Amino acid sequence: MAKAKKLPSGSWRCLVYSHSEPMTDKAGKPVIDAKTGKQKMRRVYESFTSDDPTSAGRREAERMAAIFAAQKELPQQSPATMTFGEALDAYIKAREPVLSPCTVRDYKRIQRRNIQSLMNIQLNRLTQENIQHAINVESTTLSPKSVRNIHGLISAVLKQYKPSMRLITALPQKIRPQLYIPTDAEIRLLMQHVAGTDMELPVLLAAFGPMRRGEICALDTDHIDGNRVHVCRNMIRTPDNEWIIKQPKSYAGDRFIDYPDFVAEKWKKKKGRITELTPGGITDHFRIALRKAGLHHFRFHDLRHYSASIQHALGIPDAYIMQRGGWSSDSTLKAVYRHALADKTKAMDSIANSHFEQLCNTKCNTKTKKPRKIKAF
Repeated sequence: MAKAKKLPSGSWRCLVYSHSEPMTDKAGKPVIDAKTGKQKMRRVYESFTSDDPTSAGRREAERMAAIFAAQKELPQQSPATMTFGEALDAYIKAREPVLSPCTVRDYKRIQRRNIQSLMNIQLNRLTQENIQHAINVESTTLSPKSVRNIHGLISAVLKQYKPSMRLITALPQKIRPQLYIPTDAEIRLLMQHVAGTDMELPVLLAAFGPMRRGEICALDTDHIDGNRVHVCRNMIRTPDNEWIIKQPKSYAGDRFIDYPDFVAEKWKKKKGRITELTPGGITDHFRIALRKAGLHHFRFHDLRHYSASIQHALGIPDAYIMQRGGWSSDSTLKAVYRHALADKTKAMDSIANSHFEQLCNTKCNTKTKKPRKIKAF
């Protein structure tokens, strides 16, 4: 993949070979190579730049260049004669070099299992009714979120290969997620049961970070300085079901987290990777740990719910919670993490009810004299 170079202005530029064209002189005559006797050819490059001077700008320039290079290598075919299946395949191949392996795996799973009724329809014959029917079929077995993800992929493919088509698909209504947020008591009990095991650090990093499974599995002591952890790598599974370590999926995922002393004490004697577990291994071991602790089942990812909700309950600004958790916007925070903890709710209810009772006892139950009527003269 072409590498971006930094310009004197601070911007990043990445050059990708596009094609070669014949060279001519000022008079328009062909320039002949003296050795070969053939007309000289000039290499033409496509330039991709980003004004962001940070490493994120470099990645953006290289991402655009990689997409161009991948599309250039694909066999050229008129979009009008392509089937939707061919367009979807071309879309995935063109973006595979720059997309997260998880995203590529999801796209290929959709390609194999879903919207099969669209695959053999030529783009010039594809209608809104075809798409609506395919979405209706998927809605009978999949969650609204999964259906919306599928429709998002359809929309992206058509935007690339049939931009004139405007989708007005009716999608299933979103369902409020039924989330579980562990209580302080449950976290305390869990910590007692994982102490000294291979799950101790993963639990602490997730509950008090909060770090994701892949980030924990990819964490190396080289990225730890005292109590401060630099989250800059992620372990993910490729479409071939192999675990690999790469940079975070998003710019916000690259962040620094300062942990409390009792967590930092646990990695002082570590060297290399913090854990040998994979994200799948963490899920399996966490299920066993919950059972041994006598706790009902909840996901390892719910430890992030706990961490974010505790910070929110303590009055910590959302901007800080977003930075610490690696969220690029507060939409997830608003939709998922702003939930009162079960063990905090009773305390808050007690405060509110006490205030209402005091108000009622002092005002509602106090008899007041009727105002005396003033006779008019």
